[in-house]
Amino acid sequence: MIDAANTAWILTSTALVLFMTIPGLALFYAGLVQSRNVLSVLMHCFSITCLASLLWLAGVYSLAFAEGNAYVGDLSKFFLAGIGRDAPYPGTSIPETVFFMFQMTFAIITPALIVGAYVERIKFGPMLAFSALWLIFVYAPVAHWVWGGGWLAGMGVMDFAGGLVVHLTAGVSAVVLVMVLGPRRGFPGEVKPPHAPWMTMVGASMLWVGWFGFNAGSALAAGGDAGMALAVTHISAATASLVWLVIEWLKFGKPSLIGLVTGTIAGLATITPASGFVGPAGAVVIGLAGGLICFLCVHLVKNRLRIDDSLDVFAVHGVGGATGVVLVSFLVDTSFGGAGLADGVTIGAQFAVQMTGLAAVAVWSVVATYIIVKAIQMVAGLRVTNDEELEGLDITGHGETAYNP
Repeated sequence: MIDAANTAWILTSTALVLFMTIPGLALFYAGLVQSRNVLSVLMHCFSITCLASLLWLAGVYSLAFAEGNAYVGDLSKFFLAGIGRDAPYPGTSIPETVFFMFQMTFAIITPALIVGAYVERIKFGPMLAFSALWLIFVYAPVAHWVWGGGWLAGMGVMDFAGGLVVHLTAGVSAVVLVMVLGPRRGFPGEVKPPHAPWMTMVGASMLWVGWFGFNAGSALAAGGDAGMALAVTHISAATASLVWLVIEWLKFGKPSLIGLVTGTIAGLATITPASGFVGPAGAVVIGLAGGLICFLCVHLVKNRLRIDDSLDVFAVHGVGGATGVVLVSFLVDTSFGGAGLADGVTIGAQFAVQMTGLAAVAVWSVVATYIIVKAIQMVAGLRVTNDEELEGLDITGHGETAYNP
């Protein structure tokens, strides 16, 4: 039976998660680029939202959540075929149309996260082609493995709201794409600082608020699991923010606004897979780990490996999501205030399952993304010309500017 309270909560959560992409993520990324590329970033996020929505309806939802086999769903739910407006999604008390919309917002934000890796140097058309193919061949199968009754779900993998499905896929795919695409002009020594840190802070604030729908909504009911997920999400975000602030303060002598809000996103990404399983003490541990590990990885990727993942998608989302996936194996235990493991499952056994999921998702993301990127590069090219990059993608790609005289 459909439960009105649960349905109302997931309707609200759906709006919150969409709010994360437009305007939250769009503004977060737009503030971090140069003023001549602001509109291009906003265009990327907004157009991906529209494209992913139609693809989700046309079959990607079915590939992710229809029965199919252990690896991918079938097309029985193509254009929501056979789904009545009052039909509940199996195992829940909410209409499947609401579940469809809630999961659509996850499918929207995941390819949009990758935008942060390739800003200021990618062609608009090939970007859309990549996002579409990536959603079909990377996101849909992994969502089926973990949430659609696939083989990782059968093993008992724990990913409450997307550490594997969202953050690891996006982070790993981002670094593959930018290694093929190449760095921005002047990277690393001559890259200019973000043009509007205040805009990034506003976007981060919207992401923080929207993340309550992301994590607490993944309970798919208005109950205790949702309440705890909301609480631990906030605790982890606050903890990681302060960790990043303190590290910058000690290392550079001054804490920065960009650093503070980057820590926030790291804490949110790290708690995501664990949010329905851990308690407040676990959230503090995850926030500490997420803030520290992601900070170190940002500098490792850019300064040591010299990979121009422009806005740190891999270091913050990929590494943060992976960290949460590993830590939940331990922090789910009741001795840490967690919900407890399934009967007969040990911490060691759960850790092995989590690592299996981590390895499988990472490998699939690398291989499938590389094939997609190379195919698009051969057919249409990926990178704008040097002159277009120098002039900025706003005027060369869209005929507009963010700041008119």
